[in-house]
Amino acid sequence: MIVEFTTFKERPVIQIKRDENDRYGLSMGLSKAKLCIEAIEEIKKFVKDNDVKVEAKDE
Repeated sequence: MIVEFTTFKERPVIQIKRDENDRYGLSMGLSKAKLCIEAIEEIKKFVKDNDVKVEAKDE
């Protein structure tokens, strides 16, 4: 995983990419990053509940 801290219109932005070949990855500003932190347990539950379903569908 590659994490970079940049700015957009003079505001802080975090960019997260799977690897150096990931063209888009995930970018967010401070407000969305704070929202993710507040919702981290719900996000973890979402991944746990749905990751098995996605894997089963792919097989």
